[in-house]
Amino acid sequence: MAYCLCCFDRFASLLGSIFAGAPTPLQPKRPRAHVLRSTLLLTEAPTRYCLKLSPNITATHCRRDQLLERRLSVNATIKQTMDGKPWEMEESQEDVCELVSGLDLTLGEGDNSFDAHLVKAIKNNNGAAVLLLTDIYGFKDNDTRDFAYRLSCFGYNVLLPDLFHGEPWSKGRPMAEYEDWRAKHPPDRVLKDIETSARWLIDEMTVAGVSKKLGFVGFCYGGGRLIEALARDTQEQFAAAVFFYGTRFDLSLSSDIKVPILFICGDHDRFCSVDVVHAVANRVNGSETRIYPGRGHAFAHRPQSPEEDEDAEDAFTAMRSWLHDKLIGEA
Repeated sequence: MAYCLCCFDRFASLLGSIFAGAPTPLQPKRPRAHVLRSTLLLTEAPTRYCLKLSPNITATHCRRDQLLERRLSVNATIKQTMDGKPWEMEESQEDVCELVSGLDLTLGEGDNSFDAHLVKAIKNNNGAAVLLLTDIYGFKDNDTRDFAYRLSCFGYNVLLPDLFHGEPWSKGRPMAEYEDWRAKHPPDRVLKDIETSARWLIDEMTVAGVSKKLGFVGFCYGGGRLIEALARDTQEQFAAAVFFYGTRFDLSLSSDIKVPILFICGDHDRFCSVDVVHAVANRVNGSETRIYPGRGHAFAHRPQSPEEDEDAEDAFTAMRSWLHDKLIGEA
């Protein structure tokens, strides 16, 4: 039986309260980010996920196909604790257990506020932060959360903003409604939310005493918005970016981008032209491209076959290396 990440989040939140000896409301009040002045990036957050790996798996071999195993392990740990049995990590498990914390936030003020989710490594936190822009299915989507948790396993603090203010596109919805849905999320408002998210991460890094700049990752819809946001990044907040098959962006904006980008897409992607990807990459200094033969849209975070999963793993590894070289290696 599989467990969705939404259920996993609720159980993990409950478990965190139990460990802390605090009351356990089913829906704890979200902290408002603008009143949180102690950093959330390098200190322990209230909600803790223990991703317990099998003995032959280390943090550097955290694959997508092991996520379900870890979720089931976490669920068993939660059930054990709820049954009144004390949970303790055996000393032999220390080297094969990755602690990842998650926290729901509200960013912005008043009518301009929006939700976000912060995923943070505890055990091997490298102090680097990544802003992750989602596809049209939003920041609560299971595949997107899986991707963020995997990235956090390698030491990164990952922020996922809700760019759709609680109204993402839903699977199975008639495509005839798509343009009307998209019109409800005007570009200026979305870009403002992205800027607010980046500023919040910068503030957190400043409080934590970390001088590194941000990493930037975007899928599909988020990949297109990544190009637009980088073109407006006059304060040079970002040090590196990874573009996964972005959609609907102005090619002319690429001349304003100063941040090196790793471009990842498939040559059978009908929403992201390889020619456009090469054109943008050629205009942005220091950029690289990885084109995967035979792959279509969203293969890297939603693989549909064993063959796609292999390329998704390769793309994930390429992204990790890129972010490490730009955010950690050059620090």
